[in-house]
Amino acid sequence: MTTGPGGLDEDQFGRTVELLVAGDEDLAGIVTRHGRPGFWSRPASFATLVLLILEQQVSLASGKAVFDRLRDRAGNVRPADVAAVPHDDLRAVGMTRQKAGYVADLARGILDGSVDWEAITTGDRAATQEALLAVRGIGPWTAEVWLLACRRMPDEWPVGDRALQVGTADVVGHGEPLVGDDLRRVGRRWAPHRSTAARLVWHDYLARRDRAETVVEGLDHPVED
Repeated sequence: MTTGPGGLDEDQFGRTVELLVAGDEDLAGIVTRHGRPGFWSRPASFATLVLLILEQQVSLASGKAVFDRLRDRAGNVRPADVAAVPHDDLRAVGMTRQKAGYVADLARGILDGSVDWEAITTGDRAATQEALLAVRGIGPWTAEVWLLACRRMPDEWPVGDRALQVGTADVVGHGEPLVGDDLRRVGRRWAPHRSTAARLVWHDYLARRDRAETVVEGLDHPVED
């Protein structure tokens, strides 16, 4: 997977965790409480982008359940497979009417070239973000999570993510979830390593709630298969 300059890998992530923990008591507390998180990423695939759309404004478990049903219905979550699924069947697997339209448009756009898939998967940060935001149904949260988890950019801080809002407040001892500029302000403490800080916050968020990172099968099919 091409990540562009500075893309995080497991070794760089480990070094960055050490750097952040050495300089910040709040992040050091996460490792003290729960140990160091493992490095995880998602493939920069069509299936992953579909999953991110399905995860918008719902729990990760709900998004995964719809994705699993889509995979069962389509056979594989690749553009040609999904484009062949009738709209009513997309609705039947649990998508809202709006999300069904987004997913179908994405599949068709990749097939006909109107979606700049090369920029999304191999472009620099600015080109990737611009190409993503040009796709109907993809907003800042989806773009930022893609950049962090799939392109492994090192300094992403997805302020629209609810777990990051709640988890950061937990970590810094703030009574209410941190949103918007307040969350951005806290995140600046950890630049230019905010992707690693976000992973630490999510690690703490899940551990406090006795939950684990969601594992989803079928994300790694290349577009061209």
